[in-house]
Amino acid sequence: MQVDFYHLQSQTLEDVLPKLLEKAYASGQKTVVKVGTAERVEFLNSLLWTYDDTSFLPHGTRKDGNAEMQPIWLTADKDIPNGAAFLFLVDGAWAETRNLEGIERIFNIFDGNSPEAVNKARQFWKELKNQNHTLSYWQQENGRWVKKA
Repeated sequence: MQVDFYHLQSQTLEDVLPKLLEKAYASGQKTVVKVGTAERVEFLNSLLWTYDDTSFLPHGTRKDGNAEMQPIWLTADKDIPNGAAFLFLVDGAWAETRNLEGIERIFNIFDGNSPEAVNKARQFWKELKNQNHTLSYWQQENGRWVKKA
């Protein structure tokens, strides 16, 4: 499995997530965004409807239902009800890799200004490295993502 770590330093999740989801959606792969809390699910749900007047990201949450029809599913739960190939972990959400059947790629987006988030990302990196997954680390430089490892 490919796992990409995105280290936020100068931008917020709210700035970065919609753009990364646009790329995921354009690939044709279904996506699950696992969020730390139900409140943040609702916040990100609203954000994805309003972040850009010229873009549209079809997505849903448990409140919307029809998970299997949603190309992007936002959740604070463990389930992956839309048959996603991509999993985004944000706001400290965690996933046990042994429970990710069907997932081809994980995007772990973490706040580089939070020591707790950085430590959690390091722990996840070590766990995945021990399982021989393909890992990449991305940092922003001059507004662009640069692959570091």
